[in-house]
Amino acid sequence: MQTWAERFPQLFAPTFWHWGDLDAQFTLEQPPDELISNVHVVARAEGGIVVCRNDLGWRFLPGGTREPDEPIEETARRELLEEAGARITGPLTWLGGHRADHRRPAPYREHLPHPVSYWINVVTDVVVDGEPTNPPDGEQVVEVLVMPPEKAIVFLDEADDNDGLMGNLVRLAMAMDLI
Repeated sequence: MQTWAERFPQLFAPTFWHWGDLDAQFTLEQPPDELISNVHVVARAEGGIVVCRNDLGWRFLPGGTREPDEPIEETARRELLEEAGARITGPLTWLGGHRADHRRPAPYREHLPHPVSYWINVVTDVVVDGEPTNPPDGEQVVEVLVMPPEKAIVFLDEADDNDGLMGNLVRLAMAMDLI
């Protein structure tokens, strides 16, 4: 039987994220809470998976940066509201995360872990019943879609800004029977 890394080599391959000047490696191991800087959500809604597009044309799963002293659940809750107008209706289920080894001498924000942090991914049930709140200091989401997982993968893979990362997270969640 193949391991998850063998089934999803692109997801598990070491990579460099130029936009953040960091080396990233996907893992299924849960990191210590104090090393988590970002949370992204594979959000299950009636009709499929929630995907977003911002004013720059980026396509992504909702999520973002943790605020000072913010619990993981609150980060997921806040980011879903800000980016998708969605409310969490179920527990968060661990999917995996990227260990980020930062090359920059200081963290992106003072409260974030550095030089190592984790960008985690969770799965949860949501209801999309509002518009994205789009705070001024956040991404400006212009489209929120709920699509069957297979169509969400195509939508995410068509974006040239995430190197297949978001589509592969949905594929992994499907293979793990989480969606």
